[in-house]
Amino acid sequence: MDFHLRPLPYGTDALEPHLSRATLELHHGRHHAGYLAKLEKLLEGRPEADADLESIVLGASGAVFDNAAQVWNHDFLWRSMTPKGGGKPEGALADGLDEAFGSLDGFRRAFVEAGAAQFGSGWVWLVCDDAGRLRVTATADADLPMRHGQVALLTADVWEHAYYLDYRNERERYLDAFLDHLVNWSFGAANWSAARARR
Repeated sequence: MDFHLRPLPYGTDALEPHLSRATLELHHGRHHAGYLAKLEKLLEGRPEADADLESIVLGASGAVFDNAAQVWNHDFLWRSMTPKGGGKPEGALADGLDEAFGSLDGFRRAFVEAGAAQFGSGWVWLVCDDAGRLRVTATADADLPMRHGQVALLTADVWEHAYYLDYRNERERYLDAFLDHLVNWSFGAANWSAARARR
C-alpha cells in the first residue's frame, strides 16, 4: 500500500471557525500521520505491505488492525467534511433519510445521540447495512462498519483529539456543528448511490 500521508482535500484553515487550523494540524499532521507511520513499521518486510488498505483492515488483528483501521477511518473522515458544508441533503439520500428516520431531524437526533453516547473514543457513522437500509451506528476505538457487513456513507470522529481544542468536553455541541456546518452531503450521497448499485 501507499504509506504516504494523503493531503487534506482542503486547507487546514478551511473549516474555521467550526474546526480550527490548530485542530486540523494536530489531527491530520500528528494523529493520522502517526497511525500511518506505525502501520508502515508494523508491516515492514511482511507480504501485507503490498496489499491495499481495505484488504489489510479486513484481514488484520491487534496493532495492525488498530493502525490500518485508523488510517482508513481518517481518510474517510476528511472527505465526510467540506468547507461550507451542512445544510440539507438532496435527492435519493434525502429520501432515504426520511424513510429510515422519519425526517432529517430524526436522522440528526439519532446521529448526535449515538455520537454523544459513545463511551470513550470512537466514531459515529451513517451506514448502509447488509439489508440495504440506512442506519446510524457508533463504533469504539478503531472499529469501523466494513468489519460488520456495513457500507460507510459518512462519519464523525468522537475521539477527543478531533474536537477538544475547539469544544473542550462538549461533544454534543461539536456534533451539532458537524451537521450544521461541516458534513459533506455530496460525499454521503455518492457513497449511498454506490452502495445501492452494488446490491
